[in-house]
Amino acid sequence: MPGNTFGTVLRVTTFGESHGRAVGVVVDGFPADFPLDLAAIQHEMDRRRPGQSKLVTQRKEGDKIEIFSGVFEDRTTGTPLMAMVSNTDMRSRDYDELAQLFRPGHADFTYFAKYGHRDHRGGGRASVRESVGRVFAGALAKQLLAQFGITIKGGVTQVGTVCAQTRLWDTVEDNELRSVDPASVAAMRAEIEQARKERDSVGGVIEVVAEGVPPGLGEPVFGKLDAELAAALMSIPAVKGVEFGAGFAAAAMRGSQMNDELSPTGFVSNNHGGMLGGISSGAPIVARLVVKPTSSIPQDKNTIDVNFQPRTVATRGRHDPCVAIRGVPIAEAMVALVLADSLLQDTATRGAREYFSPREYLDYDSATGARRRRLRS
Repeated sequence: MPGNTFGTVLRVTTFGESHGRAVGVVVDGFPADFPLDLAAIQHEMDRRRPGQSKLVTQRKEGDKIEIFSGVFEDRTTGTPLMAMVSNTDMRSRDYDELAQLFRPGHADFTYFAKYGHRDHRGGGRASVRESVGRVFAGALAKQLLAQFGITIKGGVTQVGTVCAQTRLWDTVEDNELRSVDPASVAAMRAEIEQARKERDSVGGVIEVVAEGVPPGLGEPVFGKLDAELAAALMSIPAVKGVEFGAGFAAAAMRGSQMNDELSPTGFVSNNHGGMLGGISSGAPIVARLVVKPTSSIPQDKNTIDVNFQPRTVATRGRHDPCVAIRGVPIAEAMVALVLADSLLQDTATRGAREYFSPREYLDYDSATGARRRRLRS
């Protein structure tokens, strides 16, 4: 599968680079005649955009989304949706000295090794700027999922060494860190500001919860729902680890602790994170992803140039001291896209089961040529 395209029924292709003319996305397979809430879509774009607070990159991009196809009178037409955001506040000169250097922690060397040529400005295609298209597509997916009673929420649960002690989801958008724990915000902010004062950066953990997911989503064995979600979340720039439910803590548990007992009203606990055997169980899907410290830091570090000669490099420009903050809407978008794609696949499968019932068979009306179902004798 081409590396820039994601999904099976709902297919998403993103395009553009950090310092190119624009970034955008093509979404194919979205249901027709669906009423879109364009204001809600722009709201998701605003949650992702740079320059929101002093704790994120100060690049000033309005990220006003423009939809060029696939929508008429605010309803989808069934044809591919193409949407784009213009890049307006690039400072490419900040990257002039990097044209011949590979920055530690970035994709500079690997892109060069693969293609023999790279866009060194702002990370090019590997930049988090690419996620503009993901968030737009995810906003569409969220609106589709809402029709089935599925909701998605995300928040920051850790910044550096500071961990949230509770989960108050209604307060996430009320603080500039998108922390799930208001009591942890001051300590998290101090962690970020101290790192920035030391010309450094910090990592974090994002948690995403999907509620209302019906049991039965997922395609075993290689299309497991948790495998698809893990791949989607790992594709986000700077993400270095993903876990579901108890996650890595399960290594220290016993089976008697890990197994989630069932009752007539559902699961008593949710160590399995909403998926068993790669299929949704009906319990909330709980995913956590580790976001590494931002690689762009203004410290002199050892590296090599394109001729493999030793050099030193310090990254200039405007960068997030903790990229996890703006990563929340991106993570939500990727979860929404996987669930929407799985839901559309499941809808097709269930429809086929009903249509091709073992008690019936297909026949054609010889007079009209219409297809019809008949009961087997």
